[in-house]
Amino acid sequence: MKTVKLNNGVEVPILGFGTYQITDAGEAEQAVKEAIAAGYRHIDTAQSYMNEEAVGRGIAASGVDCKELFITTKIWVENVSYKGVMSSFDRSLKRLGLDYIDLLLIHQPYNDVYGAWMAMEELQAQGKIKAIGVSNFGVDRVVDLAAFNDTTPQVNQIEINPFQQQTKNIEALRKEGVAVEAWAPFAEGKNDIFTNPILTKIAKKYGKSVAQVILRWLIEQDIIVLAKSVKPERMAENLDVFDFELAKEDKLAIATLNQGESQFFSHADPEMVKWMASRKINI
Repeated sequence: MKTVKLNNGVEVPILGFGTYQITDAGEAEQAVKEAIAAGYRHIDTAQSYMNEEAVGRGIAASGVDCKELFITTKIWVENVSYKGVMSSFDRSLKRLGLDYIDLLLIHQPYNDVYGAWMAMEELQAQGKIKAIGVSNFGVDRVVDLAAFNDTTPQVNQIEINPFQQQTKNIEALRKEGVAVEAWAPFAEGKNDIFTNPILTKIAKKYGKSVAQVILRWLIEQDIIVLAKSVKPERMAENLDVFDFELAKEDKLAIATLNQGESQFFSHADPEMVKWMASRKINI
């Protein structure tokens, strides 16, 4: 599979398997096992998904050596501090059944991100984390974090889909040497994305699904992307995106779908900040 090289030389499989909203333990374990069997080598979870333990069991049951996999988890808001990272990271490792994490992200740009980053730098230096980064950070926050610390974030995982394309932000992050990773590439089905006339026309042209066209669109931009499904046939379909290339006119057509705003919520909304601060997961 194609990989993206981070600013510290670590390589990430460009197409990963996301586990957000797979909260049933048995289903999460089975989904991860089946995703690895299908060919995924990049698995993404988070403390707030409440499924790290099940993901860990799925990894173990897959029979694939962890050295062949790339595992990401994220520190939730309540643990975003120096002490919070140091204690909660160890718990995440135990839940996942791993000796190290390939990529650790600060999940949201709130709480003591500077203390958390210092802890993550130390854990990386100790070899417990191969790469460190952030999620849902504005470009200014990424630059600020890099300017006042020793390590520039290796990744920023943000919402990117045909309705929220973030072209300028992607360019700015790359200028800073930060790899871009997309969550919600299908916008969780919003705006009838799977029946969108432009996307369905392109999909028909290549004999592919709308989901495959979206994944290919991101991959051709060298954007790391996460796709989620609990259905083995859909897992396989989402992986089958390396045998075609989108024509220039197709990319231009997709560009017209950009609405320039989140399909979910604004991270600058004070009420959203308060909600996340109040969401205690106690793990």
